[in-house]
Amino acid sequence: MKRLLMIEFVIALLFPAFAAAQSDFDGTWKIDLSKSVPPTEPEMFLLQNGMYHCKTCVPKIDVKADGQDQNVAGNPYYDTISIKVLDDRSIQETEKKDGKIVKTSKMTVSGEGNSATVEINDNTQSNRDPVTGKLDLTRPPKAKRPPTGSHAVSGSWRISKMTDFSDNALTFTLKVEGDSLTMTTPTGQSYTAKLDGTEAPYKGDTGTSSVSVLRLGEHTFMETDRRGTKSVRSARMMIMPGSTKTMNLIVSDLLQESSFVFVAEKQ
Repeated sequence: MKRLLMIEFVIALLFPAFAAAQSDFDGTWKIDLSKSVPPTEPEMFLLQNGMYHCKTCVPKIDVKADGQDQNVAGNPYYDTISIKVLDDRSIQETEKKDGKIVKTSKMTVSGEGNSATVEINDNTQSNRDPVTGKLDLTRPPKAKRPPTGSHAVSGSWRISKMTDFSDNALTFTLKVEGDSLTMTTPTGQSYTAKLDGTEAPYKGDTGTSSVSVLRLGEHTFMETDRRGTKSVRSARMMIMPGSTKTMNLIVSDLLQESSFVFVAEKQ
């Protein structure tokens, strides 16, 4: 009898640990850019006759390229943009929100004109250290030549590689507790959402107001981010078979209709 009571006592002590057994999603993850696949959809720019146009931006951008702040509407992250021509192969873009710089980027086209780099300093979604990094761009095969007399940045470009991104852009932490998932990032975004698709607040992102997460299987979640009533982004999170430390993420921009495939490793 004493032995039975002792076993019951030990089980009672251990039960909370069993009840809170870790999910394979639990932990801090870091994206490995060397294993990730950028979208194939191109970006399209035109800089000509003193005007800059981003035809694939949502909403589209049509502003003077005179280095002065130009008012733009419809983007939750910035309300002015300036395009400064540095030379015949490079420009600098500066975005501001309420008069404060939130993002700068410098695009430089190579000598042959078929590749470019974009250096980014982005504090759009962070109240802490900015996100920094570099994009390598190439012209898509059979892309139309830019108009005669336009700046070198003009034409179609596709991301070929992402490099030198700061850790705060690449890491995130997940925690499954009961029927809910909590996500946090170093740049201040977070949510706690039930895994049945119920909408929940998304914190720390001026362009995302709510989120829902649906459990599609033991190792697959689908996240949908919304701005008001409009779905703007989705992320399919899949723990890879045979490994509890590798996750595939298919992140889709639902406004621009493009997708990144990321590979993340548990730290």
